Amino acid sequence: MIPGGSLFSQVLSLIDRTLFHKAVKEHQTEKSAKGFSSWTQFVSLLFSQFAGANSLREISGGLATIRGKINHLGLLAAPKKSTLSYANTHRPWQFFETIFYHTLAQVQSLATFRRTKFKFKNPLYSIDSSVIDLCLKVFDWAHFRRTKGAVKLHLLLDHAGYLPCWAYLSDGKYGDIKAARMLKLPAGAIVAMDRGYNDYSLFGAWCARGVFFVTRLKDNADYQVVEHLSAKPEQNIEADEIIKFTQARSWERCPYPLRLVSYYNADKGEVMHFLTNNFKLAASTIAAIY
Repeated sequence: MIPGGSLFSQVLSLIDRTLFHKAVKEHQTEKSAKGFSSWTQFVSLLFSQFAGANSLREISGGLATIRGKINHLGLLAAPKKSTLSYANTHRPWQFFETIFYHTLAQVQSLATFRRTKFKFKNPLYSIDSSVIDLCLKVFDWAHFRRTKGAVKLHLLLDHAGYLPCWAYLSDGKYGDIKAARMLKLPAGAIVAMDRGYNDYSLFGAWCARGVFFVTRLKDNADYQVVEHLSAKPEQNIEADEIIKFTQARSWERCPYPLRLVSYYNADKGEVMHFLTNNFKLAASTIAAIY
């Protein structure tokens, strides 16, 4: 990190400039560039993320306001919006993909030494999706609602370092469960997810592959209690049970007994029911994972 440097300059210091220039040569991004460097474009686009800029004008104007410190970012001057627009249109996106994977590999190597609060050795992931609004008149392919466009980002987070390890970009209507079925999780992995991913076929497939999951049980789920687990009393754990789905269609899709942990959330004043196929971890750990 740069002592005394701005947060933005500290983030830029994490980018390996040697690998950056190798990527420039590999993708020939500065061929006929006429002085507008790939680094200036990269800094401008990264600045737009930090500043929440919604237009090229905001990027150009925002960088211009820090004219006295812009040289610390490796820039000679703030880019003009027309120049930045031309570079965004003509430079290959594969160049930025290369930079992303170089940086991801770098931070992943650091994450291997990071300790988590959990004592188990299973890889821990969480999956969720975010809807990103778009103008339907400009992006007519981004189908979402009748008068509104959007894309959906499906992201799998690896809790060893809290880093993204899988992403899928779809139109706004794409189902979360469809995206979850694409995942190739290793046996022994634990994935946490909300109720939007409740699907008995998905549960059955993960049980068959030895993949563990922790989620919330839907309110309308039909099941029967097979066994009350005789575990030591744990704080805020109201019940720890083995259940199975009672509807024939549900049991056909997930023909495995599952575990239901009932946890009292003191902050919300309600009981939360967590569904999992992991029978080894303590009930309090199952609740903590979610």
